[in-house]
Amino acid sequence: MRQIMGIQVGNREQEALKVQELLTKNGCIIKTRLGLHESSDAQCDTSGLIILEFLSGKDAEIQAMEKELAGLESVTVKQMEF
Repeated sequence: MRQIMGIQVGNREQEALKVQELLTKNGCIIKTRLGLHESSDAQCDTSGLIILEFLSGKDAEIQAMEKELAGLESVTVKQMEF
C-alpha cells in the first residue's frame, strides 16, 4: 500500500520555514517529495502544494507529522492510500 500526503500551504512566506523544518525532521520516512506552486513573469503565487509519498510501515510517524502540519495556521493536510 502507498501512502500519499498532500500539503496545501496557504501562505508560503509565513509558513514555508515551519513546513520545511517539519519535513526535514521527518525526512527519513519520506520516499518522494514534489513541490508545486504557481509562478509567472509578473509574480510568484503565495500558496503552494507539496505532495509526499511515504515509506511503508511508518503509520505512527506519519500521523504525528500530519498533526503537527495541520496545527500550522495556513496549512491544510489530506491523505490518500493506494
